[in-house]
Amino acid sequence: MIMGKKGADFKALHHGDGAFIIPNPYDAGTAKLLEIAGFKALATTSAGYAFAAGQADNNISREDMISHAAVIVAATTLPVSADLENGFYDDPKEVAKTIRMAADVGLVGGSIEDSTNDGRDAAQYDVGFAKARIMAAVEAAKAAPFPFTLTARAENFIVGNPDLADTITRLQAYQDAGADVLFAPGLTQAEDIETVVRNVDVPLNIVMGLSGVKLGQAELGALGVKRISTGSALSRAALGAFMRAATEMMEKGTFDFAEDAIPFSEINSFFTPDVTLEETGR
Repeated sequence: MIMGKKGADFKALHHGDGAFIIPNPYDAGTAKLLEIAGFKALATTSAGYAFAAGQADNNISREDMISHAAVIVAATTLPVSADLENGFYDDPKEVAKTIRMAADVGLVGGSIEDSTNDGRDAAQYDVGFAKARIMAAVEAAKAAPFPFTLTARAENFIVGNPDLADTITRLQAYQDAGADVLFAPGLTQAEDIETVVRNVDVPLNIVMGLSGVKLGQAELGALGVKRISTGSALSRAALGAFMRAATEMMEKGTFDFAEDAIPFSEINSFFTPDVTLEETGR
């Protein structure tokens, strides 16, 4: 019953007015903080977790990524979707298995991308094979014992193939395959986003938190976007502050960075049971 409600609530978020923000925590602590902040759903980040584990993106095994997602699920009462990269294997049967593993740990959604992740530029699966992979993922998602939202990603703009027409062709193929949500990471221009929205019939996810891109929630909602994720942005923001502090200590021998750090008592209070932002005065 709980999972059924989580799954249904998550699907419903994609069909409300405007766009909702689904931020991406990278560990249990950040998941808890985002729930306290008031967000309605969370999504994992493959890159954020990889960085926290001291690895580059796309170097985490399926088993480790699913285990990490289970940690996020356990840390929050919110619906959680997962960045499942390309399903971790080429074979559609393995992609379907990835979705089943995701549902087994309490995830109510997951994304599958069409990048081969083999280190080559513009390395995307042939659109026909990519569609077959999404069809396998959709079949597994529909077999879950609760509503499971399947997101299909066209990776053109982040693998060196910024072809908007091909992006749309791919997204339409994945829509035909039964994907619940579509996602084309790397779109940064309002006119491109609006063009994609006009050419698909299911909710579109856009990733924000990109340097130099100033599109906000209201503007993206007006363009027809339904979901806004942040990818590795929160992780990179935290790591940026960490590296600036490390550089200050190493180069200057000073500790001024502590002036911007959240006070110990405040952050500690966030992790006491049933704390809300209002109760901490934030």
